[in-house]
Amino acid sequence: MSGIYIHIPFCKQACHYCDFHFSTSLKKKDQLIFALVKELELRKDEFNNTTVETIYFGGGTPSLLTVDELQLLIDKVYKNYQVIENPEITLEANPDDLSKNLIIELSNSPVNRLSIGIQSFHEKDLKLMNRAHNVQEAKQCLEIATQYFDNISVDLIYGIPNSTNTEWLDNIKTALSFGVPHISSYALTVEPKTALASFIDKGIIDNVDDDLAHEQFHILIDELEQAGFDHYELSNFGKTGYYSKNNSAYWLGKPYLGIGPSAHSFNGEQRGWNVKNNTIYIKKIESGELPIDIETLSKTDKYNEYVMTGLRTIWGVSLEKIEIQFGKTFLEYLLQQSKQYINKQLLYIEDNNLKTTKKGKFLSDGIASDLFKII
Repeated sequence: MSGIYIHIPFCKQACHYCDFHFSTSLKKKDQLIFALVKELELRKDEFNNTTVETIYFGGGTPSLLTVDELQLLIDKVYKNYQVIENPEITLEANPDDLSKNLIIELSNSPVNRLSIGIQSFHEKDLKLMNRAHNVQEAKQCLEIATQYFDNISVDLIYGIPNSTNTEWLDNIKTALSFGVPHISSYALTVEPKTALASFIDKGIIDNVDDDLAHEQFHILIDELEQAGFDHYELSNFGKTGYYSKNNSAYWLGKPYLGIGPSAHSFNGEQRGWNVKNNTIYIKKIESGELPIDIETLSKTDKYNEYVMTGLRTIWGVSLEKIEIQFGKTFLEYLLQQSKQYINKQLLYIEDNNLKTTKKGKFLSDGIASDLFKII
């Protein structure tokens, strides 16, 4: 089974830390939506032999679309692809968009999962990040959304400059107080060419503190595990039955189709990415041309990607899969490179799967890079 990701490249304002592709001008929204519809039609043959189990609206800010616009796109998926009976259909949403009326409308639409970008329940954090909502809107939208949606995920950011562990613990407990079954949480990172990077360079904002982020990451793990959540991926925690099917498919190497400017696709052998420009994207699609660059993955590329994604998850890296798909040479290399991390109690082997220990989770991406095979 596969998933379809639809990128909505519009936002009310730019968050200081964000380096995703978006525009704060909505002038071309209608054109863009019709281009998304056409791309779905143009690429239907790519999923001829598979069924769709997830549809994910990401961005940008997909909650800027009306329910009718979302319905149009969902209808086009159903018209052009084979969709399972009860697909997971997720909408990323910002609290300031989620009025009671919109939440009710969405609950009566095919959308059955909300991923809400709360990020923090402290005003100073929201202002530092230049979020469009305030704390009151965050709490109000959750209070209403939980009455109409069972499957809700909340995004939280840790490692924010000048935040304290006490404030971070309050963020976690506040999110839990609404009874949400899924939390995605990410360390604040300083991406090049963002406003945050500029403010740090000028001394306007303190730089991020890796030690603080590390501490808050482990506070997060402890609190959510006590609350009955499974830490099933580095940045994702879910109660039983509420793991993100869309995101899990990425980490498990399932194929997915990325629709919209800057969206990525993967078919098991090739990775593709659409142009990061709304105007060029629209023009190309209108002319019947796919604005996509494609890279064919080598055996080494596939190995490296599997190691990277596997170590981030609760399932780990299957040593049996490494031997079957890549051969004994790759398996021996992986075991040899892993020894130092096993000795440091950052990795361990369980049921023939290589996994990170609790101590090693925060370092999983760095560890994975040392396990990569270099051509």
